[in-house]
Amino acid sequence: MSALVIGVPVATVWSGRAAPRAEDAAAVADLPDVAAWVDSLDAAARRGLHGRTLTQALLGERVDVVAEHGDWAEIVLPDQPSSANSRGYPGWVRRAHLTSAIAGADAAQVVVTSPVGAAVTGSVRLSFGTRLPVRDSDSDRVAVGLPGAGSATLDPAHVAPYHVDGPIDLPGLLASATAFVGLRYLWGGTCAWGLDCSGLVHLVHRAHGRQVPRDAFDQHAAAVPVPLHDARPGDLYFFARPSERVYHVGLVTNEAGGEPTMLHAPEGDELVEDAPLAPRRRATLVAAGSFVRPQ
Repeated sequence: MSALVIGVPVATVWSGRAAPRAEDAAAVADLPDVAAWVDSLDAAARRGLHGRTLTQALLGERVDVVAEHGDWAEIVLPDQPSSANSRGYPGWVRRAHLTSAIAGADAAQVVVTSPVGAAVTGSVRLSFGTRLPVRDSDSDRVAVGLPGAGSATLDPAHVAPYHVDGPIDLPGLLASATAFVGLRYLWGGTCAWGLDCSGLVHLVHRAHGRQVPRDAFDQHAAAVPVPLHDARPGDLYFFARPSERVYHVGLVTNEAGGEPTMLHAPEGDELVEDAPLAPRRRATLVAAGSFVRPQ
């Protein structure tokens, strides 16, 4: 097993080599255009991603390669915990989307804080949550290392210092999530161009230095339990049908004791929203939890 990193702004992780369809060509191109891909998908094509797309990984994200099969690699993602594999989230990516690790990756890092704002070269832009090591910086620029021994200069307005497992500013966490209100839901989406419910929770926590599982049911299992009546902004609501595992998650946005409201990515051809819980949501609300409150 060899260690590499994602070498493109966003790599989509698939359930198998045969999973991509003709309409997914932009996502599996050597230099994928995820923005064009998601914009091209109609409602039926988006629903057809069920069982095909699993998650997404951002530029510089660590990858453990299990095996290579022609143009494809079977991988696990150590930074996306999953009960499916103790080493990280499993799936398949195009081999062209992988490259050698960034030299000096253990240096101080910055994280992209605007949804789609830090340009690498020309029109190639980085997603929110992308983390890169700092080479040099001043008030006008931040020089960062890129995978494959490359480098780039980013606008300081679009990045912030990245700290692992430090205190999380709850208003900042919610502000990051709020920036995605109105974004179209994408099954397996874990980037600024498309998100699913657990992808939103995973991405905003990771951008603030907290590694959380990728899927909703794993997030429920790992979160610190919170009584539903005590849920506060920045906590999580979890949803499950009778005798089934958790299938949906969202961020609490109201104060304890008020009408439950949630910022979430609803499944289907819908938009990320911050809204009161609909009756069908209330009927399946089973728990609250937190990755921010102390153990």
